[in-house]
Amino acid sequence: MSKGRRCRDLTCIVCPIGCKISVVVEGAEVVGLEGHGCARGKEHAHNEVLAPKRTLTSSILTIGGARPLVSVRTSRPIPKGKINAVMKAIKAASVKAPVKAGDVLIKNVAGTGADIIATSTVLKK
Repeated sequence: MSKGRRCRDLTCIVCPIGCKISVVVEGAEVVGLEGHGCARGKEHAHNEVLAPKRTLTSSILTIGGARPLVSVRTSRPIPKGKINAVMKAIKAASVKAPVKAGDVLIKNVAGTGADIIATSTVLKK
């Protein structure tokens, strides 16, 4: 391989088949890709090596709730490099009960364009 060229092997998570995909990257460009079983797998591998994103799940402290925490997630995948900033914002947050599943608890978290939404309902004590 030439200088600046790297190979990355990954397992596709788009469907249950779990294709083993090899991706060759040179600079900021995919120059080789093999092992994908479908177009969705090809797109997943391309995005994973150039701009990985994750849907983040966590929990936020509830005040006056029947449970101490409410489960949350990002409304859409966020850049992998922003996970620490998003977790810091989640850790600093608290919400008053009641909270309904689907409520937006933090808008545009850490400048990602994604919101933090409740994934469960927490009633008042």
